[in-house]
Amino acid sequence: MAQEDRFIVPHRRPAVGKSTVVSVRLPDTMLAKLEDVAAQTGRTRNELVQMCIDYALARLEIPEE
Repeated sequence: MAQEDRFIVPHRRPAVGKSTVVSVRLPDTMLAKLEDVAAQTGRTRNELVQMCIDYALARLEIPEE
């Protein structure tokens, strides 16, 4: 796997700025993986979901039709 494709979970930093609550439904298997990563890294599920979204948005491509 290329280095730029890795999803690296850095140490926690204090949160800044305004936030809004958003509810999502996740498959049980995905939630279990998320909880495993949270336990291994000391991060909350919320932090990990935010990091995953940031990662995806930074690499998002919308193809022209």
